[in-house]
Amino acid sequence: MPSASRAQGRRERNKQQKLERITAAAGELFAEHGIDEVTTQQIAERADIGTGTLFLYAKSKGELLLLVQNSHYSESLERGVRDAEGITDTVDAVMAVVRPIVECNRTQIENGRTYLREMVFGDPEEPHHRDALTITARTEASIAALIGRDPGIGEHEAATLAHTVSAVMFLSMAASVNITASVEEIVRDIRGQIAVMLPGTGSGRA
Repeated sequence: MPSASRAQGRRERNKQQKLERITAAAGELFAEHGIDEVTTQQIAERADIGTGTLFLYAKSKGELLLLVQNSHYSESLERGVRDAEGITDTVDAVMAVVRPIVECNRTQIENGRTYLREMVFGDPEEPHHRDALTITARTEASIAALIGRDPGIGEHEAATLAHTVSAVMFLSMAASVNITASVEEIVRDIRGQIAVMLPGTGSGRA
C-alpha cells in the first residue's frame, strides 16, 4: 500500500507539472501572437509534450485559453474586491471591482474577446469552462454584497442588480464597436450605464 501511494503521488505530481508547463506555454504563445495565430502543435512543442497528451488536459485552443485566463481573471477579481474595501459610494465600490477585470480582458484584446465567447458558447461540462463560470458567479456575488450594503436594497434585488452589472460589463468588453476602445473608455461606458440603476453619489438613484 505505501508503494502504491507513492506511485499515485508521483503520477499526480507529474500531471501537475505537465499542466503547469501547458499553462505556461499556452499563456506565452497566446500573449506573443494571439490565439488565432497559435496552433496546438506549437503549444505542445513548447510544453515539451505530445499533442495527444495536450488534449488530455484541454480539447481545443478555446479551452486552453480558458485554462490560461481563468487564473488571471480570478486574481483581478480578488484585487478588485480588495480595492472596493472602505469605499462607501456604491457605484465607486462596484467600479473598483470592475476595473481590474476590464484591464485583464484588454491585456490582449482578441484573446479577451475570445475568452468571453468561450464562456458563453463553450461546453459547460468542460472543467475550464466550469471554472470560468464560477469566476463569473463570484464576481456577481462580490458586486451583490457591495450593492446590498444599502439598507434599502434587499438580497434578491441586490443579486438581480449584480447580474445586470455583470451583463453590462460583459457586453461592453465583448462588443465589436469597442474593439479599439481603451480601458478608460470601456470603464467610463460601464460606469455610465450602471450609475443610472445603482445608488451612488451624484449620478446614482436616490
